[in-house]
Formats: sequence, C-alpha cells, structure tokens
Amino acid sequence: MRFRKGARLDPSQVTVRRGGGGLAAGGGIGLLVAVVAALVFGVDVFDTGGSGAIQAPQAETSLTECRTGADANQQRECRIVGTVNSIQAYWQDQFRQGEYQESDTVVFDGSTQTACGPATTSVGPFYCPRDAQVYIDLGFFSVLENQLGARGGPFAEAYVLAHEYGHHVQDLLGALDRAQSGATGPNSGSVAVELQADCYAGIWANHAVSTGYLAELTHDDIARALDAAAAVGDDRIQRKTQGQVNPESWTHGSAAQRQHWFTTGYRSGKPPACDTFS
Repeated sequence: MRFRKGARLDPSQVTVRRGGGGLAAGGGIGLLVAVVAALVFGVDVFDTGGSGAIQAPQAETSLTECRTGADANQQRECRIVGTVNSIQAYWQDQFRQGEYQESDTVVFDGSTQTACGPATTSVGPFYCPRDAQVYIDLGFFSVLENQLGARGGPFAEAYVLAHEYGHHVQDLLGALDRAQSGATGPNSGSVAVELQADCYAGIWANHAVSTGYLAELTHDDIARALDAAAAVGDDRIQRKTQGQVNPESWTHGSAAQRQHWFTTGYRSGKPPACDTFS
C-alpha cells in the first residue's frame, strides 16, 4: 500500500487527542476478553456506568504536518489521514451531491470521552452514531497482531478504518438501526450490519487507487485485509478466549463470513452487492 507522493491530503478529517488519563487497559488475555466484551469493531460503546470517566481534559490537535502522499508513506498518522481521505472521497462520489456528510476520525491515546461514552484501547475501533465520528486508539493494532493473531500491516489498518466508515454509510442510509434489536446469532441483524460494513470496506478497496490517493495495492495488501477480517471473526475470538464456539451468541459473524463479504465487495466494486440482510 503506497500513496501517490503528490496527492494532497486533508488533515482536517482526522483529530488527535493526547493525555487525559482515564481507564487503563490491561494486557494479555484480560485485554483480549475486554475487546470481546466491547464487541470488536462495534457501532456503539457500552455504558460503563461512569467508572471509565476521563480524569483530565485532553489536548486536541490536527495533523497539519500531513500534507501530501509522501508524508503518508513516511508517517503512520499521516497514513491514517490519507486512508480516511480516500475512503471518504469514494463514498462522497456514491451519494447524490450534498447528501454525503463527512465523518471525522478521532485518534486518541489511552482513553477519551465520546458521545457514546468513554472509550479505551480495549473497546477497539468503533463508529459512534451519536456524534457521527470514528474513534481509534492506535494501540488496538498491537492487540490485533499480538493478541488476535493477525499479520497486520498498513492495509490491515486500512481495512479497519474502511469497515468503520462502512458503519457511517449505513448510518446515513438508515441501515445501522437494524443492529439495535439485541438479537444475536449468525442470521441476526447485528451480524448482517457488521458483514455489510465488511463488504463496504471491500468496495472501497476495489476503488482505492481510483480515488487518487493510493498509488497501488498489491495482492499482499488484500491478503492482509482478509487475514485481519478473519482474526476478528466471532468463532476465532470465542475459540481463543472460551475454548469453544457458540454461534448463537455471535454479533459480528464468523471468520469465513467476514472474509466472504469483504471479498464480495472487493470483486464487485458495487454497493448493491452488499445486501447481507437477504
């Protein structure tokens, strides 16, 4: 995954919050269980009852140093800016003029407050529909590789962001509400919503180069995205944390389902192909 060196980045779509204390995420299997409990790649944050309140205000800055694709090739946070720019450029073109509403990404350090409640590394990346923003602690990518067993890499991270922006698209289209019934299982609305977000991530991957930000994608990039999708499959996580698989409690879909729908989106490149509800 390489960006066009001369591509102009828009850093206003990504905000960085640093400091503030708050919840301290534990390591090892405890953190992995917390990630599962928080619904990895979820669309909302659970209510912690106030126990996770942020202890001090955070300094909020923009990544003004991220100006070109060359910067994205050199710095991780600038790569996030470039990825977010590319994802939103694609979806902007898919909506009628004036109908797509941009969603900012908030990169935080350790913990932060959101309209959906407090967030930490253990919550995992998520989209908050109450303020229409994507939240991510970069520490989660270490969890993805070291705890969940994914190969990782830049395009695995891009898949995560594209999945969350898939939830933003669902929010704009009114499909996100179909995950709020509380039902679980491989055929539940919750799973259908998550798989559709995976499919939308695949669609963006199909068009990523044509947005003008990325110079190329390789077979290895796509393989790493598929590997990350499998790593956060409900069956993989349950087997790792519980030693057994219970499909009736699934909320995001199996490893095979997640890979299937990302591949469906990537091969078709067309949003109508992502009808996971039927």
